[in-house]
Amino acid sequence: MTSNNTKRPTNINGKNPRPESSEQSNSISKSSFNYHYAIGRGGFGKVWKVEMKRTKEFFALKEMQKLRVISKRSVHSVMNERKILETLKANFIVNMHFAFQDRENLYLVMDLKNGGDLRYHIAKNKRFTEVQTKFIAACIVSGLQYVHSNGILHRDIKPENLVFDERGYLHITDFGIARVWTPENSKDTSGTPGYMAPEVIFRQNHGIAADYFAVGVILYELMMGRRPYIGRDRKEIRDQMISRQARVSEIPEGWTMEAVDFINKLIQRKSSSRLGNKGFGEISSHPWLKDFPWKDLSLGALTSPYIPRSQDNFDPRNLGDWKDEIDPTIDLASSQNLFIGYSYDERVFMEVSNAHHKKSLSSF
Repeated sequence: MTSNNTKRPTNINGKNPRPESSEQSNSISKSSFNYHYAIGRGGFGKVWKVEMKRTKEFFALKEMQKLRVISKRSVHSVMNERKILETLKANFIVNMHFAFQDRENLYLVMDLKNGGDLRYHIAKNKRFTEVQTKFIAACIVSGLQYVHSNGILHRDIKPENLVFDERGYLHITDFGIARVWTPENSKDTSGTPGYMAPEVIFRQNHGIAADYFAVGVILYELMMGRRPYIGRDRKEIRDQMISRQARVSEIPEGWTMEAVDFINKLIQRKSSSRLGNKGFGEISSHPWLKDFPWKDLSLGALTSPYIPRSQDNFDPRNLGDWKDEIDPTIDLASSQNLFIGYSYDERVFMEVSNAHHKKSLSSF
């Protein structure tokens, strides 16, 4: 696949480091935006539809309470997500434009995708057709190809972290537990039970095949209306994985054998036997996807077979209060240093990049 994604000229592994976005820059703050309404919620706060006052552009603004972040011992997670998003910019992920903070909150300003997350649509439709599922699969693996090419594992691919735009294209979001791949990563076991690959659950070293296992679980869910391994907690799911190899054994009506084979190969328990273990080329050459028009997809030239309705695509019942408790002993004033370096302004980034480019040309 020839990607037309725009890649930021940096690498989180430390190659070609760029200057930090100015922490002193006060050009972006909460007052830079008009808040419209909440469109979702995360683990630390709500996600808002906002309009930038100066440019009239719409964005999704993720607001996170510092006290809740600290109470849930997730400082590394939110700082890690901000740092990783700084290195990525592509068609099939939800891109970051700004990051800033005030005394009480952290803010991430992201692409606004109005189509709602895949979980919302699974709840509404239960199952999807093969044509719809193939398009969804192509979007997800295109995003993963880009993420993996930057040396990053997402590690939490699930319907809640896949968001439709208004045209029905799907985008990967939430890089909170993403990691730069290292050969020894058996201790990195975070994820969502039900979508976690066996090698992650069993605390083994893992690579890109772990993300492709999650894709297989999602496609199984779109085909069958349920996940291949179901349990109330991580232990029950782990026990199911030990006892049996899940697979689609009968071809559902309206589906092909190629689709069944594709899904069954993605959910193989043994990562070395799993489709995608050798990379995107193995995915794209499978009979189910070998004739897919990847270039047209990357250009946005295809019409999606599943287009979300034009109204708001989220359930307002999910915007309620949090049930977790905030640690009352936390001194917020003395905790501000935990979030040093959080600010990011893509305009500053572009200015620095252009200046480096001009300098390189002049020296040449």
